[in-house]
Amino acid sequence: MSNTNENITIVDDMDFREVVLDNLKSKDMNALKILLNEASELDLLNIVQELSDENQAIVYRLLSKDNALFVFEQLEAADQEQLLKSFTEKQAIEMITELDPDDRVKLLDELPAAVAKRMLAALSPEEREATSLLMGYEAQTAGRIMTPEYVRLHKKITASQALEKVRENARAEKETIYTLYITDEARKLEGVLSLRDLLVADAADTVESIMRENPVKVSTDDDQEEVARTLQKMDLLSIPVVDKEDRLVGIITVDDAMDVIEEETTEDIYNQAGLIAGKEANRSEVLIHGGLWSIWKVRLPFLFITIVAGMLAAVVLEGFEEVLESIAAVAFFIPLIMDMGGNVGTQSSTVFARGVVLGHIHMKSFFKHLLKEVGVGVSLGAVSGLISGAIAAIWQGDIMFGFAVGLAVTFTMTLAALLGFLVPFILTKLNVDQAAGSAPIITSVKDISGILIYFTLVITLLGHLVE
Repeated sequence: MSNTNENITIVDDMDFREVVLDNLKSKDMNALKILLNEASELDLLNIVQELSDENQAIVYRLLSKDNALFVFEQLEAADQEQLLKSFTEKQAIEMITELDPDDRVKLLDELPAAVAKRMLAALSPEEREATSLLMGYEAQTAGRIMTPEYVRLHKKITASQALEKVRENARAEKETIYTLYITDEARKLEGVLSLRDLLVADAADTVESIMRENPVKVSTDDDQEEVARTLQKMDLLSIPVVDKEDRLVGIITVDDAMDVIEEETTEDIYNQAGLIAGKEANRSEVLIHGGLWSIWKVRLPFLFITIVAGMLAAVVLEGFEEVLESIAAVAFFIPLIMDMGGNVGTQSSTVFARGVVLGHIHMKSFFKHLLKEVGVGVSLGAVSGLISGAIAAIWQGDIMFGFAVGLAVTFTMTLAALLGFLVPFILTKLNVDQAAGSAPIITSVKDISGILIYFTLVITLLGHLVE
């Protein structure tokens, strides 16, 4: 017992992480068990996510049931799958049974089909029905991420009766009790009621008199990202999901919506960087811990596109070899023009991607956004071109040379801004992943066009110097 007390005292003076690692190294499981179960949930989650697979399994087995369930629920599906490999089948079934239906579906999607089928068959009839309901919807839809666990009321009951039903559901650990849903006998959604409004209502008031009619709702077939953005935009804790007959079949809570937004945003970030992989949940894992061949498969494809684009630009440049031989200074400003165009193209494509993801850019009014971005490109290009042209003119002592550089910078930056919006828009319309394909295409077109613009201006304004 004294040994345990010594270890607990150490935590006051040392970092929690270091104490856990020391106990794992010394195999002092008794002290480690006490330490872990007295730690905060945040500390537990942080240390479990950091540990190796082997130590993660050891730590997890030492947690109390409540702590174990909390940690498991917070892990990514890929991490849950890895942890399950260290469980016996009985332990795995117990853990999966404790999960909410929507979280359970996420995990089953990650498991091999045979394992998922076995886990599903081991559930109770009620849990199996709830899980199978969600798995029946298409991936990436509201139906797939909703939970069928919510509080449903009838509009004719009193506030007092409604509160009693909320208490019963709270004991049953529903997903949320902060928003209550009012339906008729056919489960058609008629209104919503916040727990706060119910608490301040008179006991004799009917639910119908205090509920809010025509609530915001989504369909089971709606895209999960659009649903998440709607929930975020409306600042809701949850949003009801209805089927084609307008019957309430589930809700999507704010934590699930934030998970969707994080996943979609992460996917866009990786794709814009030219990184492709299979399951998004595993992409970061592959890039950090994967073998060399796995990393190559993720990073090489779009690098090949860049190589091809660079070769095409070199071919174009070769066509102006005579100009370069006559006016060597022309070569000095090629990197400037390429880089300025590249920066604006990256900015514009990022603005487009972020605007679409956040719902600030609507495809129906795309050309209004495009014209504005082109205007921004013109203004940025004009300022940058004026500065660049002035420096070039002073440096080379030739005002026409300065005009050629300045105009090339202006036109290239304007073109890059146009491409930054237009290319991802076209790819989206063609049902091609715009995040993955935009950067290579924009870079290729911008580089080749920028060289053509620059040398055309040089020949036009300084043709008398070209042999």
